Amino acid sequence: MAHSFVEIAPTALGDNVFQAIGRDAMLITAGISDHFNTMTASWGGWGHLWNRDVTFSFVRPQRHTFGFMEQAEYYTLCFFDKEHQAALDYCGSHSGRDVDKIAATGLTPAADATGAIYFAEARLALVCRKLYVQDLTADSFVDRGIIGETYAKADFHRVYVGQIVRCLRA
Repeated sequence: MAHSFVEIAPTALGDNVFQAIGRDAMLITAGISDHFNTMTASWGGWGHLWNRDVTFSFVRPQRHTFGFMEQAEYYTLCFFDKEHQAALDYCGSHSGRDVDKIAATGLTPAADATGAIYFAEARLALVCRKLYVQDLTADSFVDRGIIGETYAKADFHRVYVGQIVRCLRA
């Protein structure tokens, strides 16, 4: 079901970030209305950095969304109610290189004034402007066990820090 949104300040968010990202997952979307990709993610967060309200997201280079994130100035993080879990599962298990995720899931893309794509079915959409990118590297891990647990193929994520420029609540 599509929602109508109201814009709120990021500081008005009452969501538990550990639940919203770590347990429920989100869609990271980058690109423009006629050329974008979305992927499910359950790593990241939001907070305050450099005197800005920010998000931080992690994308592996082999993900189709990676190229879109690299090219985009803006991207979105969308959060959904449980009724859309099947769509998130699909977007996390299929590549946009091979399938049309939007047609398969029935999600409704919408664009904000920046051109960033979010989804009408989301309960929360954070429109972010990319501020900083950095590749994770093996030599930066203090806890070396994480490498074996998560990066057996040395396919380290790139972290994106984005300023929240719009916070849309259904």
